[in-house]
Parts: sequence; C-alpha cells; structure tokens
Amino acid sequence: MTVGFDLDMTLIDSRPGIAAAYRALSAKTGVHVDADLAVTRLGPPLRTELREWFPPEQVEEAVTTYRALYPAYAIEPALPTPGAAAALNAVRAHGLRVVVVTSKLGRLAELHLDHLGLAYDELAGDLFAEGKAAALTEHGVRWYVGDHTGDMVAARTAGIPGIGVATGPCSAADLRAAGASYVLPDLTGFPALLDEITVGSRTDTLDSLET
Repeated sequence: MTVGFDLDMTLIDSRPGIAAAYRALSAKTGVHVDADLAVTRLGPPLRTELREWFPPEQVEEAVTTYRALYPAYAIEPALPTPGAAAALNAVRAHGLRVVVVTSKLGRLAELHLDHLGLAYDELAGDLFAEGKAAALTEHGVRWYVGDHTGDMVAARTAGIPGIGVATGPCSAADLRAAGASYVLPDLTGFPALLDEITVGSRTDTLDSLET
C-alpha cells in the first residue's frame, strides 16, 4: 500500500528558487514575468503560468528555456516544508511506500527530492488534477496528500481520500470544498493522522488535527 504526495508546497517550499528561475527567464527572453506573483499560485502546470506572460506562439519556447534554467536557479534555494521528512518517515514506519505525483517535470522533481534527501519509492511527473488519477491508481495509492484543490480533484477522481495541507495557495476551506477528507495546517500533524486512519478510526477523533 502506498501514500502519495504532491511536491511543490506540499513536500517542498520551492517558491524562492522558482522566483529566481522566473527572473532568469525574464532576463533571457526580455519578457517580464512577475515572479513574486507567479509563486503565489503554484500547482498548475508551467504552461498555465507562462500563458499569463507570453504570447501563445512563444509559450512552448518559454517552457523549454525555463526548464533549461531551472536546475541552476531553483534547486538550491528550495527547503522542505515543516514536517516533510517526518511525514515520509511515518509512512515507512507503517510499512507503506511513498510515491510523489506532481505537475513538475519528473527529472526536475527528482533533482529537488535528491538534493533535500527526501526518500521516495516512485515518482510521476508532468500531471495535474484529473491527470494525476491514473498514476495514483497505477501505484496503488491509498491516500493522496496535497496543498492544491487540483490535488483533491486528483484524489477524488482516483476514488481515494485526499489529505489537504494548507501550506500552498489554497485555504483549508478551499481544500475541503474540493473534496478533502482531512485538512491539516501543515505536514507536522500528518504522522498522528496516519496513525489514526491506518487503523480505521472514526473521523470525529481527528477533529483536533484539522484546521
């Protein structure tokens, strides 16, 4: 059995590095990207953000350029979110596996995880919202943890409980409205929640863990 995790703003705070990568993209292309604004809405695929700044005919080239710049600018500044390492350790303590399912390109996600020493068993990249559901099913994910309403859509589409963490652009209320079965302020509460749900405890025993 497997627990799935989103990457950006779920396991890692990638905002400083992504902002640096966007600034480098602006410097290289001459097209202004408001990096500070862009990092407030992480979650959807890269193309979704770049369409806000580049003409349609330039988006694909901008994607290629950004991804070429990304390793040099975005990996080093990223940090684990509070409780990320302990959350992954808790999964393994229960004899479960970890799969990371993210909208980020897989090879870039791998750079982040390896740099921060966040161990995982499987990784599926370049997927968002409903698009994540097939990977969740393929890898036998039992619960999916994410910070975005799209992650809760992914869990719902795959027919599994979504666990929301309010560490990204979406509020606890947003995550619940998108179908989250549980909502935590951050991953520090995840080990206790996992203890409860793996033994099938009643939902009302989790009230103290929810926001």
